[in-house]
Amino acid sequence: MSLVLASIHVYPVKSLGGYTLNEVDLTDRGPEHDRRWMLVDRDGRFLSQREVPAMACLHCSPGDEGFIVTDVRDGAHLRLPWEMHAGRASRVRIWEDELVAIAGPAAASEWFTERLRTDVDAMYMPHTSHRAVDPTYAEGTTSLSDGFPYLIVSASSLDELNRRGAALALERGGHWSPIPMERFRPNLVIGGGVAHQEDGWTEIRIGSARFNLVKPCARCVITTTDQSTGTRGAEPLRTLATYRAAGNKVLFAMNAMGDQHGTVRVGDRVTLPGDEAWMDRTDP
Repeated sequence: MSLVLASIHVYPVKSLGGYTLNEVDLTDRGPEHDRRWMLVDRDGRFLSQREVPAMACLHCSPGDEGFIVTDVRDGAHLRLPWEMHAGRASRVRIWEDELVAIAGPAAASEWFTERLRTDVDAMYMPHTSHRAVDPTYAEGTTSLSDGFPYLIVSASSLDELNRRGAALALERGGHWSPIPMERFRPNLVIGGGVAHQEDGWTEIRIGSARFNLVKPCARCVITTTDQSTGTRGAEPLRTLATYRAAGNKVLFAMNAMGDQHGTVRVGDRVTLPGDEAWMDRTDP
């Protein structure tokens, strides 16, 4: 079974669209530039597509010395720096965690407020702020992700979802629109192998970098949100519930911890404990 890193995805602003790239540096809180910005309401609480589906229409792309946020509905765009080193600092909340963040330019908050039609502030997580992962599953830090620094999934898992969804739609006399990977917001997509093989992995190596898969990812309404229009439907949660339900949750992909240094590249070989190449950390 030959496994490779098929794609890399980074999301500079939590719950906004991200971009793909051929290689990424690893940090103590995940892929470089991943989810270091987020939007908060006037009480300092984070916002996501769960509450504001229109966030799906704002897509990020890398630019010179920063990144660009584009509203795919009309092409309007905003430029933001990768990092903020000074500015108004305040406490913000993401789930049950509180941390100190730095306010972005006032013009950025105004732009997001106009685009989303709700009052928001754009906030940056500086290097001096640290957020621990759930100690029940691992030790370490993460960025402004939901809970862990990496989300890993196999491309074959999405293929299986689309196969099952198409079959069920045919039985019902309906139509199945293939679900794209962007609905699941992974960081690292593995090519090759079988559907949901990641469920049984506890440790893998991508190139020479090690990753520990610590917890299945329970999926929410964001997966049903079209990432170009912000509209919602029943899929893919309805189909996933037929074969990926665990109690009252639907599982797809694995949360993971990773090396705090190094680089991974598309095409890197993925190895598992027991593979012949496992002990060779320089294996390409």
